[in-house]
Amino acid sequence: MTPILTAFERSPDRGRGLARDMRVRWALEEVGVAYAVRLLSFEAMKQPAHRALHPFGQIPTYQDGDLVLFESGAIVLHLAEHHPGLLPVDAAARARAIAWLFAALNTVEPPIVERGMALLFERDQPWYAERMPMLEQRVDTRLAQLSARLGDADWLDGAFSAGDLMMVSVLLRLGRPGPLDAYPNLSAYVARGEARPAYRRAFAEQLAVFTASQAPNGM
Repeated sequence: MTPILTAFERSPDRGRGLARDMRVRWALEEVGVAYAVRLLSFEAMKQPAHRALHPFGQIPTYQDGDLVLFESGAIVLHLAEHHPGLLPVDAAARARAIAWLFAALNTVEPPIVERGMALLFERDQPWYAERMPMLEQRVDTRLAQLSARLGDADWLDGAFSAGDLMMVSVLLRLGRPGPLDAYPNLSAYVARGEARPAYRRAFAEQLAVFTASQAPNGM
């Protein structure tokens, strides 16, 4: 059976490749697995049929036969473990790649998301001007640490892996221009991820959904 991925019918990222289904699309393209996409409205995401797949009413979900998964990190890890191309064969290198996947989600992404939410939703709040420097500092701390670890290497630990896929996906949320500009090696790292053919295919697929949603008759 062809795996089914759920995604936004009208993504709030406006085709920039930031919605979390993009991470799964990219992984599927990297491992060469064909997939189908079921597009959902925000209303449909909250209905019982989708909540049976994702208890929090979000995207993405991944269905492959009887297997149903939610959370982009869990889906990417599942794909990496069951298809060659995203995890090293060597056991120690494989474990390190998985550690980087979790580091992207648990250590690097939270301050980036918190900063992004403040920029989007808190600009008119009285605490915004006082709070933003703290949020910016938290992001900068993580970027400085990551930059120091990456150094002049192409990828985080040898060859490109699921850890890099997830880390690049997370860093893209900072936008351009933005905090990454202060770290040329991280900017180049993200650019290498975006240049991968699998990423370009995944981005084109997600962008096509957004473009279609803007057509006069919708989707």
